Amino acid sequence: MNLVMIGTGYVGLVTGLGYAKLGHRVACVDTDVTKVAGLDRGEAPFYEPGLPELLREMQEAGRVMFSTDLADVIGGADVIMIAVGTPSQPDGFADLSFVEAAADRIGTLLDHEALVVVKSTVPVGTNRRVLDRIRRKMGEAGREALTSLVTVASLPEFLRPGFALRDFMEPDRVVIGAEDAVAQGTLDRLHDGIDAPRVFLSVESAELTKYAANALLATKVSFINEIANIAERFGADVREIARAVGLDRRIGPHFLEAGIGYGGSCFPKDVSALYQMAGTTGYDSRLIATVIEVNNRQRERFVSMVEQDLGGVRGRRLAVWGLAFKGGTDDVRGSAAIDVVRRLVGLGAEVVAFDPKATELARRMLPEQVAYAPTAVDAATGADALLVLTDWQEFKDVSFEAVRDRMAEPRVFDGKNLLADCGLEKFGFVYRGVGIKSR
Repeated sequence: MNLVMIGTGYVGLVTGLGYAKLGHRVACVDTDVTKVAGLDRGEAPFYEPGLPELLREMQEAGRVMFSTDLADVIGGADVIMIAVGTPSQPDGFADLSFVEAAADRIGTLLDHEALVVVKSTVPVGTNRRVLDRIRRKMGEAGREALTSLVTVASLPEFLRPGFALRDFMEPDRVVIGAEDAVAQGTLDRLHDGIDAPRVFLSVESAELTKYAANALLATKVSFINEIANIAERFGADVREIARAVGLDRRIGPHFLEAGIGYGGSCFPKDVSALYQMAGTTGYDSRLIATVIEVNNRQRERFVSMVEQDLGGVRGRRLAVWGLAFKGGTDDVRGSAAIDVVRRLVGLGAEVVAFDPKATELARRMLPEQVAYAPTAVDAATGADALLVLTDWQEFKDVSFEAVRDRMAEPRVFDGKNLLADCGLEKFGFVYRGVGIKSR
């Protein structure tokens, strides 16, 4: 098929290249001239394992191209997919301005039968409003007779940073929100080559499914963090509890890792948007509100633990390992690590940070007082404590003898419980994790 992808952000680029890998001809459109120029040169605009190689492979195969103007590529498109950002507004609602702008541009230009697919995470009802905007713009352009040939479908994404390409090619399911049999068939064929269940839903159900999935995963994170806080008071180990609980097939082990809470570009905004969405109907979702509250409190609690153990952080030099919201990505959007560092700087701490991939992006979001080190060991030099805030697996391979010798005080506060089994005590460290008895 001929596919046009509007947006070359995380979802748009990964998904566009994924469809190209399946054999479709994909044109990716973005208004960012610099980004498009870089993509034309084969340069991925963000870190994702395997992405640069796939980009170059699809360019060499002639199955993907990039443009800054939808008018150049919309002709002959079978499917037009909207994959633009829907960031949170200050009130917690999703900002749909980019989706609406894409819909208006499609309606202004479209002059043939096509299926418009909303890949962006959007509140319930957005797909139908997108269709209305497209048809209205087509009418204004004198193509009202063609409006009945345009349909809209919802195709929510479930990509995990660090595993996005695998998640595209080997998903747990493909959720298709379309009530038109032709649209359902088109999207089914679009995914030929992907061996995963197709779940056909109404448009509204598909829109809500993405929010429901993320809210449930966020709930598991907040739940295990509450158990971690209780475990500390009784001298229990939340990792042992999570292991035992996770063996229950009704529950499963995933997202039962205690720490400083969830973050990223999806969970915070989607959980907040779901809460606000429910509120527009007059329903006060106390469970979702509590999930958000617990997550925010977990970061505060971690900072308080550091303060209490150090007798205050003002003037203390703190090494920070990790700024991305999770290991395996350079994404710092909604990062709990960024939030913790901001709080510590606000309390007067001197922070020296290291992240294998996210330093440059984090630099734009953090106070100018934060210093950055070229290696994990360098960050620890002269530090009164080391804080682990992102679960980069390579942190386990650092020479802890070298870290200890560089530090002013051998203290570790592990916000991800990443180093809990590394035997730091034998190197002379005082170790504190989350939900683990201090030692």
